[in-house]
Amino acid sequence: MPLISESGLIDSERQNDRSALPRRQVHLPRPTYPGTERGTPPPHRAGARPAARGCERACPQQLDTPYRPEGWTVRQVAHHVPDSHLNAYLRTKLALTEEDPTIKPYFEDRWAQLADTQATPVEVSLALLDSLHDRWIRLLRSLQPEDWKRTFRHPELGAMSLEKKLVLYAWHGRHHVAHITALRERNGW
Repeated sequence: MPLISESGLIDSERQNDRSALPRRQVHLPRPTYPGTERGTPPPHRAGARPAARGCERACPQQLDTPYRPEGWTVRQVAHHVPDSHLNAYLRTKLALTEEDPTIKPYFEDRWAQLADTQATPVEVSLALLDSLHDRWIRLLRSLQPEDWKRTFRHPELGAMSLEKKLVLYAWHGRHHVAHITALRERNGW
């Protein structure tokens, strides 16, 4: 069972950063966390919120810059993380209230092209992410050891435990922070 820490992940987890891996080729180690007697890495402590600091001060031209050739723009990434974590939060609740529910996947690349991604200020999505993480953390801290083994079923990937899925979402936040950070460093922002 993972543990929550107010200070975040320990260094050994950071050494296993997979941000440079191509999409879908993620190999996640079993994490260890300092902290309380139960819980998990809070998603906002695991990397998603630091991305906000780079987005909030970005000008429109910076927000519309792809993080790599053929990649998403900073704006799309800023809106994608809350979209993705909203789905994960709902999947967590489904797994806790139903027996191995089958979840509906979504086309994240299509979501990133929708009009709200262009029209909504990134600050709105960052506020959504903060509020979502507050709710998610409250839920996660309430889990009992047996709850972490509960699963949902992805139509393509099969059964996924809450414990493993949360490790993936902690990585997910750091992964996108690395995209934005690398872009800012390359461009001297």
